[in-house]
Amino acid sequence: MAPTHVLRCCQRGLAWIPVIFIALVVCWSYYAYVVELCIFTIPSIGEQIVYMICFHLFFVMFVWSYWKTIFTKPANPSKEFCLPKVEKERYEKEERPESQQDILWRAATSLPLYTRTGAGAIRYCDRCQVIKPDRCHHCSACDMCVLKMDHHCPWVNNCVGFSNYKFFILFLAYSLVYCLFIAATVLQYFIKFWTNELPDTHAKFHVLFLFFVAAMFCISILSLFSYHLWLVGKNRSTIEAFRAPVFRTGSDKNGFSLGFRKNIAQVFGDQKKYWLLPVFTSQGDGLTFPARLVSADAEQATVTLHPEPNKSAAEVPASPLNDSQNRLLSNDQHANNITEHLANNTLKSDENETITISMESES
Repeated sequence: MAPTHVLRCCQRGLAWIPVIFIALVVCWSYYAYVVELCIFTIPSIGEQIVYMICFHLFFVMFVWSYWKTIFTKPANPSKEFCLPKVEKERYEKEERPESQQDILWRAATSLPLYTRTGAGAIRYCDRCQVIKPDRCHHCSACDMCVLKMDHHCPWVNNCVGFSNYKFFILFLAYSLVYCLFIAATVLQYFIKFWTNELPDTHAKFHVLFLFFVAAMFCISILSLFSYHLWLVGKNRSTIEAFRAPVFRTGSDKNGFSLGFRKNIAQVFGDQKKYWLLPVFTSQGDGLTFPARLVSADAEQATVTLHPEPNKSAAEVPASPLNDSQNRLLSNDQHANNITEHLANNTLKSDENETITISMESES
């Protein structure tokens, strides 16, 4: 146990190396721009003041969003997604996958789950011993299940998911603006040093190297930022972009897409005044997500129970679904689907009366 524990501690320590590297580069860029460029190189006082104000604005927003991305703890499944103690013991004792799935189906009856494994089974994490909510995945680096996991980023030494995805997008945005501003304002002095219009001083190395570093980071960040903007517009995570989520009716890469504007609001929230600030405004709780409905007219959908033989049918109208709760099925419908699954697989009997569930759309 001791060697494993020491190895784990070493891995956690080494994981901070990329973050420390970025922090050192940012600190040096601050010194090079403020001291070597603005104070020792730029002759105009007015130009110095304008450059310093803009630089510090972008610098503060960049560092703020980077800090929030690093130190915001990834959101985990709540206790309701853990198996009860009795069911957990039964699950661990069972050796047949079919019996284990039956236990999971019963436990998931009251849970808002609409995604499945590729084989149509309940998604369960044996490591964390929880039923995975929709869009939740296990991160091997963090050793935990993360809600709406996007990816594990070594440059922030954290898992990017529901709790900090907006911060990560803003971190990319402000780091891009930061690098663009530095490259644009340093360019004229870079050319003057390069053509020997300015005398060789200790500032020459810093200015030349500052332009190269800013341009290099700008190119690399631009591609990553563009890709994640595309993901936000489609309401997909990086994992879902490579492997489409599987619903009751099959896999659907656009299953969580609600339209461009609503997809943006899912990450940045409804209040536009907070979009550019690294404060949490994402919609939802990370456990359930609105999705495109299978039914053509979702808001008028009803669940109809047809008892046999010749008994009156009870129609239960589904409550209207608003923008933030427009799900594949309501929780009641989800419970009925799971009940029907259990009935078909484990509760077969010779009863004369059967119950069938169908979806009807009112005209």
